[in-house]
Amino acid sequence: MRKFASLLLFAFLLNGCDDGDITVDSIDFASVTATSCDPETDQLIYKLKSQEALLLQMPESSLLNEPTANGDTLKYSINNSTFRLFYRSYDGAVSKSNICDLIPPTTPKIINEWFAKSGTIKISTTAQTTLNETTGATTITGYTHNIVITNLTYSVESLDVTQPVVVFGDFKTTINSEDKLDLTFTNNVGQCTDKKQIYAFNPSSAMTIENLDPALITNEVTPANQPRTSLLSATTNKLLYRVYTGGVLNTNYFCQATAPATPVLKETWAAVNGVANESGIIEVTTTTDAPGTLKHTIRLRNTSLAKGNNKFNLGTSYLLGELYTTTN
Repeated sequence: MRKFASLLLFAFLLNGCDDGDITVDSIDFASVTATSCDPETDQLIYKLKSQEALLLQMPESSLLNEPTANGDTLKYSINNSTFRLFYRSYDGAVSKSNICDLIPPTTPKIINEWFAKSGTIKISTTAQTTLNETTGATTITGYTHNIVITNLTYSVESLDVTQPVVVFGDFKTTINSEDKLDLTFTNNVGQCTDKKQIYAFNPSSAMTIENLDPALITNEVTPANQPRTSLLSATTNKLLYRVYTGGVLNTNYFCQATAPATPVLKETWAAVNGVANESGIIEVTTTTDAPGTLKHTIRLRNTSLAKGNNKFNLGTSYLLGELYTTTN
């Protein structure tokens, strides 16, 4: 018959270990910073005290670069296979090498190890952003994953010891170079007249405005400080930022009835609907570039892009690029 003990009994058991080297009153790592052996995969997350370690192993896909909704959490069950939690105590000072090295050092030695038999891992995620004080733009730099384990049962010698709530704490991940958004477009803006679309692109991503308000691009010079304006929305002036993989974008990709198979679409961000005189404003200034040629400078004012619960802002005045048209 399974035996259940309280946390008080658990502490008594730990204190009763006849090793003479370490006394553990409770397993509490809430104030300890979490880190991982491999920052690219985060499969093993651990916390270290002077002679103690708490290790949480999960599949790489368990931590998502997507904020959870308010009050919502991702939930995973400890199964001692793909989701595992271990507590260890040592007879000396423990370091990252004892946890992560392929061949761990021979010292210090593990004197106690308890593994979790069951429990629910709950993860809530928020985005870490930075603000450019000059442009007003925000950039997502990483994510904070708050981890709490409920209804946890450890196996300690011949007893099952339960803890209702264990605060594992925050674990921070950064966006690697492959996933950083490239919002710099050096090519001139292109136009698909039959699709009412304009586009700007670089080798790996593109920004398009679809179902463009036809009044925005006309072959007339705008008066000084009086650009043409319109609001972004999910229908007219639909702004999308797309990231691609498996190939390089070029002008031949756009204005097709059917999008080419390569490069492959990786993710899509959509502009938040604009609010008059406040946000999500597309602005076009038209000037004469040369005889018979007009230059349309396209800016986005206070525009936010969203994907799921993720969101960032392009800043107070984001230059999409310049579109050239002829009057002949």
